Amino acid sequence: MRNPRRRWLRGSGLVVMVWLASALWQSFKPLPAGIGIEGPWRPAQDTAFLADETWVDAQEMRHSRQAIFDTAFAMIAQAQRLVVLDMFLFNDFGGSALRPLSAELTEALLARKAAKPGLRIVIVTDPINTVYGGLQDLRLARLRAAGAEVIVTDLSALRASNPLWSGPWALCCGWLGNDVNGGWLPNPLGAGRVGLRSWLALANFRANHRKTLVVDAGDDWQALVTSANPHDASSAHGNVAMRFSGMAALDLVASEAAVAAFSGLPLEGLPSASAAAADAGEARLRVLTEGAIRRALIGTIDRAGAGDALDVAVFYLADRGVITALKAAHVRGVALRVLLDPNEDAFGRKKNGVPNRQVAGELVAAGIALRWCDTHGEQCHAKLLLHRGAREATLVVGSANFTRRNLDDLNLETSVELRAPRGHAAVADAADWFERQWVNDADRNASIDYSHYADDALLRRMWYRVGEALGWSTW
Repeated sequence: MRNPRRRWLRGSGLVVMVWLASALWQSFKPLPAGIGIEGPWRPAQDTAFLADETWVDAQEMRHSRQAIFDTAFAMIAQAQRLVVLDMFLFNDFGGSALRPLSAELTEALLARKAAKPGLRIVIVTDPINTVYGGLQDLRLARLRAAGAEVIVTDLSALRASNPLWSGPWALCCGWLGNDVNGGWLPNPLGAGRVGLRSWLALANFRANHRKTLVVDAGDDWQALVTSANPHDASSAHGNVAMRFSGMAALDLVASEAAVAAFSGLPLEGLPSASAAAADAGEARLRVLTEGAIRRALIGTIDRAGAGDALDVAVFYLADRGVITALKAAHVRGVALRVLLDPNEDAFGRKKNGVPNRQVAGELVAAGIALRWCDTHGEQCHAKLLLHRGAREATLVVGSANFTRRNLDDLNLETSVELRAPRGHAAVADAADWFERQWVNDADRNASIDYSHYADDALLRRMWYRVGEALGWSTW
């Protein structure tokens, strides 16, 4: 009996060692070129803050005012030479919809291509839209047929946010591919059926989570960086965006070319930015991706001094570095306000409030002013930080939630950082937007007191810490 048992133990030990070795490699392997960039500071040209807002009136009727995709469609409609689009959720999966955004975007692109046959359209997206290769996406198929270059991001090039699964996945299954003809299991995201490989791929929790658009605008370039997805079930969500022009738009194009390159479809002939940079003191803007967003967020929080105003509105707040910086800012006397989604709803399904309710309890215990978005099925999906000093303000908006997955070079993310005089129009509009969410009036209810969703349950506090540290979560 000894020898078989010893062989079994040795074999089991070898399997565990290989598993851990693969997990470590997936966690620390070199990043592809062009990830985690801090773009150069550029003059802030034609800069505008945009928002989609949802609220309820005194009769509990829901209202929505939208600007982001209307702006995107107008940008596409005037493009002559180039459209570069990167969108995470580009589908009609899950839940009821305020607008059929995925169809609207598809038709806007097809209409412009028909009107301008020489227009080059580049679309970068995430494999979640095909349930990781388990279904055919008819929108992407139509766009390909019309001549668009469609690039599905190769997520295997990224580091693992859930290494204990991605380690064995890379060894046993990742190289198998998938079958677009469906399968025998329900689609975890919507209608239809998919194979087991789609479910197994989903557990990696990797994503190209970016939401960007660049188009030519006469002799200039115009860009949009947003938290909003062209996803039907997301169409009622609250979101924010920044529109801008100039060389920063071409910095955004370069960041998308990097994704195309490591996804096996390098893009030739794209325009590149000049070396021109902004002077310190003028309104200026830069593109940030992945880990550079975290550095900018924490740097902005750390610069805030006594009497400065610091407003945070975000769908997920979990990153320990950001939380520590916020608590330290409060101690320094910064006038800090935090507005969070209650993590209550996800496309018709109820959530358990993790991580925001656990983080909210920690912040409130530290004395920080905090309110919840008063959601009614939709999500408070903004990702915004606004610092206003005596003279200069900093505004960071984009795709990145304030979590380890979004800020630690794991997901692909894009945000933009604006530094400008306190009275700059985009800063003023962002400040007005935050005030509308924070302060209710007689016929507009957008937020609610902390006590409404307070949750001090020990098990959920533990789950937040474990899920954030080990990647066993969807946030």
